[in-house]
Amino acid sequence: MGKIERIEVPAADRDRLESLVGDRNTPQKVVWRARIVLLTGEGLRATEVAARIGTSTLTVRRWRRRYAQAGVDGLLKDATRPPGRKPLTAAVIQRVVAMTLHEKPPRATQWSVRSMAAVTGLSHTSVQRIWHAHGLKPHLVKTFKLSTDKHFVEKVQDVVGLYLDPPDKALVLAVDEKSQIQALDRTQPGLPLKKGRAGTMTHDYKRHGTTTLFAALDVATGTVLGTCMKRHRHQEFLRFLRVIHRNTDKRLDLHLIVDNYATHKHPKVKAWLEKHPRFHLHFTPTSASWLNQVERFFALITQERIRRGAFTSVPDLESAIMDYLEHHNADPRPFVWTASASAILEKVARAKQALESQH
Repeated sequence: MGKIERIEVPAADRDRLESLVGDRNTPQKVVWRARIVLLTGEGLRATEVAARIGTSTLTVRRWRRRYAQAGVDGLLKDATRPPGRKPLTAAVIQRVVAMTLHEKPPRATQWSVRSMAAVTGLSHTSVQRIWHAHGLKPHLVKTFKLSTDKHFVEKVQDVVGLYLDPPDKALVLAVDEKSQIQALDRTQPGLPLKKGRAGTMTHDYKRHGTTTLFAALDVATGTVLGTCMKRHRHQEFLRFLRVIHRNTDKRLDLHLIVDNYATHKHPKVKAWLEKHPRFHLHFTPTSASWLNQVERFFALITQERIRRGAFTSVPDLESAIMDYLEHHNADPRPFVWTASASAILEKVARAKQALESQH
């Protein structure tokens, strides 16, 4: 007969092991290990324990030795193992980062994980981990435009001042035109949204004409006064000013935030404004339409109503726009401006400094 392999299991360890075996929340692999030790403590040989547990004798001997060395705690976790591959050295990581930041791949404007992997001899997953750890995203690019307006500072302070500290007994209106809105109809009907499948629409379309939305956003309340016109010349802008005049309290001054479009500075517009002294125009800097809050409203109506719509005619498009305005004004919510003029100017100064340091 072979030698009976037995280990001594103290009463305290036995109670703890039996508790692990009886606990429904104990991982199954830990239950097996605890049973191996308990059966071995009863004097059973490794082959007999392996037969009862349903494992190999090598596994039984491994966990018997682990218990002898580390006790019950040694059964609760696996032993650490060396990685299958050696970790990347700091020099390799630095090389990938430096190439990403300062070099361009051949025949391309930016790196991909696979083009970088081909050059460095790494796997594409290793490149991906390095980029993620260093916050590098070569596939993304953000657009920007710094205003060259000589009166940029004064205009920013003026417009932001209207947002953060509006004048008494006055309305602040963000005014602009969304021109060339196309009435597009799809060439074929799409499929509706269903579980596991997105809605579909054809990539091509039929053009049925364009319209221009003139809009005035009340900065305080979020309501929008709007109308659609065929063109966006100074004649149409004057018509819209008259619409604003008729639909606002005559006792209030009106401060209109507009961009530098030539229509807004036409001699006939200036003449009309002189006859209506309650109108005050405040111009945003050139290349700074982001200062005009009505642009945010234009983004909303484009995203929510126009971009994925199908319109068979210009009147159909204009009806959809006016319906959107009606629903918006039924429960208006103003955009909350939080950035101070000084914070904006500091950020622009940092951007200019960064650009000058690179060129």
